[in-house]
Amino acid sequence: MPHNFTPEDLVRYIYRETTAAETVAIAEALAADAALRGLHDDLVSGKRMVPALHFMPSERSIQRILQHSEQTFCPSC
Repeated sequence: MPHNFTPEDLVRYIYRETTAAETVAIAEALAADAALRGLHDDLVSGKRMVPALHFMPSERSIQRILQHSEQTFCPSC
């Protein structure tokens, strides 16, 4: 069966952001299409190579944000 799945669709599938119907359709397409399965495998491999990132602002950044909010606070607004 022909499909129109894009790399973006596969990324959503990998991150479990597809609907139930999309998940079933993509899984069926992956089972039937070796080229699509290869692209999927490449994307999964790339995902594994990217470390989980956790961003934490510096203490200075937090203080500057708080200072700015105190300076611009308008109780009557």
